[in-house]
Amino acid sequence: MADLSYISSLPPANQALFHAKIAKKMTFSELAEKMNRSETWVAAAFYGNMPFAQEDIDSIVKILEIDPMTVEAIAPAVNFMPDRASKTEMPPRDPTIYRLYEIVLVYGYAFKSVIAEKFGDGIMSAICFTSKIDKEVDEDGTWVKITLRGKFLPYVKY
Repeated sequence: MADLSYISSLPPANQALFHAKIAKKMTFSELAEKMNRSETWVAAAFYGNMPFAQEDIDSIVKILEIDPMTVEAIAPAVNFMPDRASKTEMPPRDPTIYRLYEIVLVYGYAFKSVIAEKFGDGIMSAICFTSKIDKEVDEDGTWVKITLRGKFLPYVKY
């Protein structure tokens, strides 16, 4: 379920996409499968952090059965240069988002050090990047498994 309070702060085009998704009772996973995209990318696009290409717009309009008049209004607004994460307050107040922030605060330097030991001096790209969220269940409970996959980019000497 989407955070409806946050949706109201999004541009009207993105709100329209969420309302259509909610009306069709579809998950990001279902949309992603039909669009041949990852569910995290589709969710990021709905939140305005990734631009839809025209093929994505055509696909989402068909899947969600969005009115053609709405499409004319939505297409230019969701196919744009994103202002990524501009609405994120720091530190985040939402418990899930805060826990992700907390992971970076606690483990960030550990991640950085291990990356440096394995790859050398560089960074993990968040541009050439994929992610996946899985659910795991075992005798100890239910677990969220987040896989982050970013291309290693070495610092250039010049």
